[in-house]
Amino acid sequence: MSAMTESPYSAADIKVLEYDEVFRQRPGMFFGVGPEHPELATRVLCQVLAHELHPAAAVAPNHALVASADVLSDLAFSVTVNQAAPLANSGGRPFAQHAALLGHRWVAIGAAALSSHAVIERWADGQGLRQELTSLRRAASPYSFEPPAGQGMRMTFELDPEYFGPTAAITSDLGSLGLHGPDCGEPAGPGFVEVRDRRATDGMSVARYQ
Repeated sequence: MSAMTESPYSAADIKVLEYDEVFRQRPGMFFGVGPEHPELATRVLCQVLAHELHPAAAVAPNHALVASADVLSDLAFSVTVNQAAPLANSGGRPFAQHAALLGHRWVAIGAAALSSHAVIERWADGQGLRQELTSLRRAASPYSFEPPAGQGMRMTFELDPEYFGPTAAITSDLGSLGLHGPDCGEPAGPGFVEVRDRRATDGMSVARYQ
Protein backbone atom coordinates (compact mmCIF):
# COMPACT_ATOMS: atom_id res chain seq x y z
CA MET A 1 0.00 0.00 0.00
CA SER A 2 1.50 3.31 -1.05
CA ALA A 3 1.88 6.09 1.45
CA MET A 4 -0.80 8.74 1.34
CA THR A 5 0.46 11.80 -0.48
CA GLU A 6 0.16 15.13 1.22
CA SER A 7 -2.58 17.37 -0.14
CA PRO A 8 -1.24 20.37 -2.07
CA TYR A 9 -4.00 22.53 -0.59
CA SER A 10 -4.21 24.20 2.79
CA ALA A 11 -6.48 26.59 4.63
CA ALA A 12 -4.58 29.44 2.99
CA ASP A 13 -6.00 28.34 -0.37
CA ILE A 14 -9.61 28.69 0.78
CA LYS A 15 -11.28 32.00 0.03
CA VAL A 16 -14.61 32.81 1.66
CA LEU A 17 -16.68 34.98 -0.67
CA GLU A 18 -19.06 37.69 0.47
CA TYR A 19 -22.63 37.03 -0.65
CA ASP A 20 -22.58 39.69 -3.38
CA GLU A 21 -19.27 38.31 -4.69
CA VAL A 22 -20.87 34.89 -5.19
CA PHE A 23 -23.44 36.42 -7.56
CA ARG A 24 -20.85 38.57 -9.32
CA GLN A 25 -18.31 35.82 -9.83
CA ARG A 26 -20.79 33.05 -10.70
CA PRO A 27 -23.92 34.64 -12.24
CA GLY A 28 -24.45 31.53 -14.36
CA MET A 29 -25.45 29.58 -11.24
CA PHE A 30 -28.41 31.92 -10.73
CA PHE A 31 -29.19 33.54 -14.08
CA GLY A 32 -27.98 30.91 -16.53
CA VAL A 33 -25.26 32.88 -18.35
CA GLY A 34 -21.83 34.26 -17.53
CA PRO A 35 -20.82 37.85 -16.76
CA GLU A 36 -19.80 38.66 -20.34
CA HIS A 37 -22.87 37.15 -22.01
CA PRO A 38 -24.96 39.76 -23.90
CA GLU A 39 -28.21 38.34 -22.49
CA LEU A 40 -27.26 38.63 -18.81
CA ALA A 41 -29.22 41.85 -18.17
CA THR A 42 -32.32 40.32 -19.79
CA ARG A 43 -31.86 37.13 -17.77
CA VAL A 44 -31.74 39.11 -14.53
CA LEU A 45 -35.05 40.79 -15.37
CA CYS A 46 -36.53 37.48 -16.51
CA GLN A 47 -35.59 35.58 -13.37
CA VAL A 48 -36.83 38.32 -11.02
CA LEU A 49 -40.21 38.32 -12.80
CA ALA A 50 -40.37 34.52 -13.02
CA HIS A 51 -40.02 34.40 -9.25
CA GLU A 52 -43.11 36.60 -8.89
CA LEU A 53 -45.10 34.03 -10.92
CA HIS A 54 -43.51 31.16 -8.98
CA PRO A 55 -42.60 32.62 -5.56
CA ALA A 56 -41.20 30.84 -2.55
CA ALA A 57 -43.90 28.93 -0.68
CA ALA A 58 -43.53 31.31 2.28
CA VAL A 59 -44.52 34.24 0.03
CA ALA A 60 -47.52 33.00 -1.99
CA PRO A 61 -48.76 30.09 -4.13
CA ASN A 62 -47.68 29.89 -7.76
CA HIS A 63 -49.61 32.12 -10.18
CA ALA A 64 -51.22 34.07 -7.33
CA LEU A 65 -49.37 37.42 -7.16
CA VAL A 66 -50.05 40.43 -9.34
CA ALA A 67 -46.90 42.27 -10.38
CA SER A 68 -45.99 45.03 -12.81
CA ALA A 69 -42.54 45.74 -14.15
CA ASP A 70 -41.18 48.84 -15.87
CA VAL A 71 -38.02 48.77 -17.96
CA LEU A 72 -36.68 52.24 -17.23
CA SER A 73 -33.48 52.15 -19.28
CA ASP A 74 -31.20 49.57 -20.86
CA LEU A 75 -29.87 48.58 -17.44
CA ALA A 76 -32.63 49.62 -15.03
CA PHE A 77 -36.02 48.21 -14.13
CA SER A 78 -38.54 48.28 -11.30
CA VAL A 79 -41.00 45.64 -10.12
CA THR A 80 -44.10 46.36 -8.04
CA VAL A 81 -45.94 43.50 -6.32
CA ASN A 82 -49.37 43.55 -4.70
CA GLN A 83 -48.18 41.66 -1.64
CA ALA A 84 -45.22 42.31 0.59
CA ALA A 85 -43.05 39.33 1.47
CA PRO A 86 -42.80 38.54 5.18
CA LEU A 87 -39.46 39.30 6.73
CA ALA A 88 -37.46 36.13 6.36
CA ASN A 89 -35.67 34.38 9.17
CA SER A 90 -32.10 35.18 8.20
CA GLY A 91 -30.73 31.83 9.29
CA GLY A 92 -27.36 33.51 9.67
CA ARG A 93 -27.11 34.32 5.96
CA PRO A 94 -24.74 37.26 5.43
CA PHE A 95 -27.11 39.29 3.24
CA ALA A 96 -29.84 39.41 5.86
CA GLN A 97 -28.65 42.51 7.69
CA HIS A 98 -28.58 44.50 4.46
CA ALA A 99 -31.37 43.10 2.25
CA ALA A 100 -33.89 41.85 4.81
CA LEU A 101 -36.71 43.77 3.10
CA LEU A 102 -36.42 41.33 0.17
CA GLY A 103 -37.34 38.43 2.44
CA HIS A 104 -37.43 35.12 0.55
CA ARG A 105 -36.86 36.71 -2.86
CA TRP A 106 -33.34 35.33 -3.35
CA VAL A 107 -33.35 36.09 -7.11
CA ALA A 108 -34.05 39.75 -6.33
CA ILE A 109 -31.17 39.59 -3.84
CA GLY A 110 -28.99 38.47 -6.75
CA ALA A 111 -30.23 41.35 -8.88
CA ALA A 112 -29.34 43.75 -6.06
CA ALA A 113 -25.86 42.21 -5.87
CA LEU A 114 -25.34 43.03 -9.56
CA SER A 115 -26.66 46.58 -9.17
CA SER A 116 -24.78 49.80 -8.56
CA HIS A 117 -27.92 51.04 -6.79
CA ALA A 118 -31.12 49.33 -5.68
CA VAL A 119 -34.12 50.62 -3.75
CA ILE A 120 -36.42 48.24 -1.88
CA GLU A 121 -39.75 49.55 -0.56
CA ARG A 122 -42.41 47.73 1.46
CA TRP A 123 -45.69 49.04 2.76
CA ALA A 124 -48.73 47.86 4.72
CA ASP A 125 -51.30 49.37 7.10
CA GLY A 126 -50.42 52.91 6.06
CA GLN A 127 -46.73 52.56 6.87
CA GLY A 128 -43.85 52.31 4.41
CA LEU A 129 -40.18 51.43 4.78
CA ARG A 130 -37.48 52.11 2.18
CA GLN A 131 -33.97 50.64 1.98
CA GLU A 132 -31.27 51.77 -0.48
CA LEU A 133 -28.50 49.33 -1.39
CA THR A 134 -25.20 49.43 -3.25
CA SER A 135 -24.44 45.85 -4.28
CA LEU A 136 -26.18 44.49 -1.16
CA ARG A 137 -24.46 47.03 1.09
CA ARG A 138 -26.60 49.61 2.82
CA ALA A 139 -26.26 52.97 1.14
CA ALA A 140 -28.26 54.44 4.04
CA SER A 141 -30.23 53.22 7.02
CA PRO A 142 -33.82 52.17 6.27
CA TYR A 143 -36.26 55.08 6.50
CA SER A 144 -40.00 55.69 6.38
CA PHE A 145 -41.84 57.05 3.36
CA GLU A 146 -45.42 57.91 2.46
CA PRO A 147 -46.72 54.62 1.00
CA PRO A 148 -49.42 53.87 -1.59
CA ALA A 149 -52.69 52.38 -0.44
CA GLY A 150 -52.95 48.71 0.46
CA GLN A 151 -49.91 46.52 0.91
CA GLY A 152 -47.08 45.65 -1.42
CA MET A 153 -43.49 46.12 -2.33
CA ARG A 154 -41.47 47.78 -5.06
CA MET A 155 -37.94 46.83 -6.11
CA THR A 156 -35.89 49.12 -8.35
CA PHE A 157 -32.58 47.93 -9.75
CA GLU A 158 -29.92 49.95 -11.55
CA LEU A 159 -27.64 47.24 -12.91
CA ASP A 160 -23.96 48.11 -12.60
CA PRO A 161 -22.72 49.38 -16.02
CA GLU A 162 -19.11 48.66 -15.08
CA TYR A 163 -20.00 45.02 -14.46
CA PHE A 164 -22.31 44.54 -17.46
CA GLY A 165 -20.27 46.52 -19.98
CA PRO A 166 -21.10 49.39 -22.38
CA THR A 167 -23.15 47.35 -24.89
CA ALA A 168 -25.35 45.46 -22.41
CA ALA A 169 -29.08 46.09 -22.57
CA ILE A 170 -32.37 44.52 -21.54
CA THR A 171 -34.13 43.20 -24.63
CA SER A 172 -36.92 45.23 -26.23
CA ASP A 173 -38.73 41.98 -27.14
CA LEU A 174 -40.59 41.73 -23.85
CA GLY A 175 -42.93 39.05 -25.18
CA SER A 176 -40.06 36.55 -25.39
CA LEU A 177 -39.02 36.42 -21.74
CA GLY A 178 -40.38 32.92 -21.09
CA LEU A 179 -41.26 33.45 -17.44
CA HIS A 180 -42.84 30.04 -16.86
CA GLY A 181 -40.00 27.80 -17.98
CA PRO A 182 -40.16 24.10 -18.83
CA ASP A 183 -40.88 22.93 -15.27
CA CYS A 184 -44.11 24.90 -14.81
CA GLY A 185 -47.04 22.60 -15.46
CA GLU A 186 -49.61 24.35 -13.27
CA PRO A 187 -52.70 26.02 -14.75
CA ALA A 188 -53.03 29.78 -14.84
CA GLY A 189 -54.23 31.40 -11.64
CA PRO A 190 -55.42 34.89 -10.66
CA GLY A 191 -51.92 36.29 -10.73
CA PHE A 192 -50.01 37.79 -13.63
CA VAL A 193 -46.97 39.89 -14.49
CA GLU A 194 -47.28 42.89 -16.79
CA VAL A 195 -44.06 44.25 -18.28
CA ARG A 196 -43.86 47.75 -19.74
CA ASP A 197 -40.99 49.17 -21.77
CA ARG A 198 -40.68 52.89 -21.05
CA ARG A 199 -37.63 53.40 -23.29
CA ALA A 200 -39.55 53.77 -26.55
CA THR A 201 -40.17 57.29 -27.83
CA ASP A 202 -42.99 56.21 -30.16
CA GLY A 203 -45.22 54.56 -27.57
CA MET A 204 -44.87 52.13 -24.69
CA SER A 205 -44.80 48.40 -25.46
CA VAL A 206 -46.51 46.05 -23.00
CA ALA A 207 -46.37 42.28 -22.50
CA ARG A 208 -48.41 40.21 -20.03
CA TYR A 209 -47.59 36.80 -18.56
CA GLN A 210 -50.21 34.75 -16.74
